Amino acid sequence: MRGITYSTSQNWITNDNNRTQQQSAKKALNTNTNYLNTTKSATKTKQCPPFSINSSKTLTPKTDNPPLVVVGSANADIYVEIDRLPKEGETISAKTGQTLAGGKGANQAVCSGKLSYPTYFLGQVGEDAHGNLITEALRDSGVYIDHLNTVSSAPTGHAVVMLQADGQNSIIIVGGANMSCWPHTLSNQDLDIIKNAGIVLLQREIPDSVNIQVAKAARSAGVPVILDTGGMEGPIPVELLTHVDILSPNETELARLTGMPTESFEQISQAVAKCHELGAKQVLVKLGTKGSALFVEGEEPIEQPMIAAKKVLDTTGAGDTFTAAFSVALVEGKSVRECLRFAAAAASLCVQVKGAIPSMPDREAVFNLLQCL
Repeated sequence: MRGITYSTSQNWITNDNNRTQQQSAKKALNTNTNYLNTTKSATKTKQCPPFSINSSKTLTPKTDNPPLVVVGSANADIYVEIDRLPKEGETISAKTGQTLAGGKGANQAVCSGKLSYPTYFLGQVGEDAHGNLITEALRDSGVYIDHLNTVSSAPTGHAVVMLQADGQNSIIIVGGANMSCWPHTLSNQDLDIIKNAGIVLLQREIPDSVNIQVAKAARSAGVPVILDTGGMEGPIPVELLTHVDILSPNETELARLTGMPTESFEQISQAVAKCHELGAKQVLVKLGTKGSALFVEGEEPIEQPMIAAKKVLDTTGAGDTFTAAFSVALVEGKSVRECLRFAAAAASLCVQVKGAIPSMPDREAVFNLLQCL
């Protein structure tokens, strides 16, 4: 199967047809140990280009690539920079405050768009200024918004992001249009774009009932599905888990889902084993400063160390950047190890800039970083 070819000199992606690329993403889910460093093969000497999140050179993919489809949330993120979290009953002052487009679904869609992969976003916003902010951010990042619905009976979702001096954050989400006003059954137009995708990304900031519809439609068409577990608390319905190809929590989410500790790698492995029992055969765990690991039931985990950032300014959106970058590499037919490394590089660039969507790197910036390693 010829599938996808990749040129390190031009960063062009080509494929035979839609179905072939869906099969390539499926095939790449196996844990082969063939590790190819595409950036190092392009040059014998490591000459690091200047750091840039968004380079001036635009890399445009071939238009016949089956799209990456994100179904999920869109929020207005209200950022407040603080020295520390307030104690109970305490009022503190923030250094600065601003409102930016965000939400796990929109973040992942924007990241994929900035990585020059054709991307559709399926979600909901309200008829308000926040909805306009998100729509503009998606469009400016090259995301197709034909399936972004504007509802009149609910406001755009929003989140309060409390950003501390060390770059760590705490977030409180108000669902708004993300959690209400969804149709009982998705339209044929929405289902068609899902069934014709190369890969589908889901999160838990929209109703489980919507995610289940999407996952079932994707499975019926042989389209891989990745579920990022960030969002609502509570157990994930078995009906959703059994229609997902990769479950992707971070350490905290993994502990919450399983009720098990996740402080050591051994504990993480035991918690992942419980996820396998629940029906998730492949689990991609984001481990923050400890990197990431892909666990496939019955096989040894594949670990990816963190790619250190020069300076961490804001970790908001780093997990979404990792998930989206991994998915882009996967649908392009890269090996699992290559996918993990590409995602780690993208996340490393993300944390060096404040704000989720503003911090997401383009394709050239990621390859420039990988070339330096």
